[in-house]
Formats: sequence, structure tokens, C-alpha cells
Amino acid sequence: MDAIPSDTTIEAARKQFEILRRLGPEARLKIAFELSDNLRSLVEAGVRQRHPDFDEQRVQQEVLRLMIGDELFQEVIKETGDRL
Repeated sequence: MDAIPSDTTIEAARKQFEILRRLGPEARLKIAFELSDNLRSLVEAGVRQRHPDFDEQRVQQEVLRLMIGDELFQEVIKETGDRL
């Protein structure tokens, strides 16, 4: 169990993994998508708070940059121009 957060006991992590194993693949996938959506929302809120002057397009560009990294973001910009 290498993926146990430092604020979680081993017993709590075991229980969580047990529950996740009982869920079917569709339920686990749904949870994964919800977590991804939640992360994107948090990143977007952070960008908006740090850059209140950004318009919607610039906010979405910055969210994308933060989520995929600078190197891949620069490749996307090179391919698409500024049209994301």
C-alpha cells in the first residue's frame, strides 16, 4: 500500500481500498471522472483568483497549461496558434 496519504491510517486505507474493489468498473470510472472534474474546477478557481484580469479564453488556456505542463502546452500552442 504505497499510495497511502500521510494523514490516513493503514486501517482506514485498507477499508477504502476494500470498498473501491467492491465497486464495479463503471462506478470506479465515474468516481475518477468526478475527481478529475473537481480538480479542474479547483485549478480554474485558483487561476481566477490569481488573475482576475484574465478573460475566459485566457483562464482556460492557463488551466490547460497547469494541467498538462509547460512543454506539452507549448507544443499545442505551436500547432494551434492561440486557438485553443
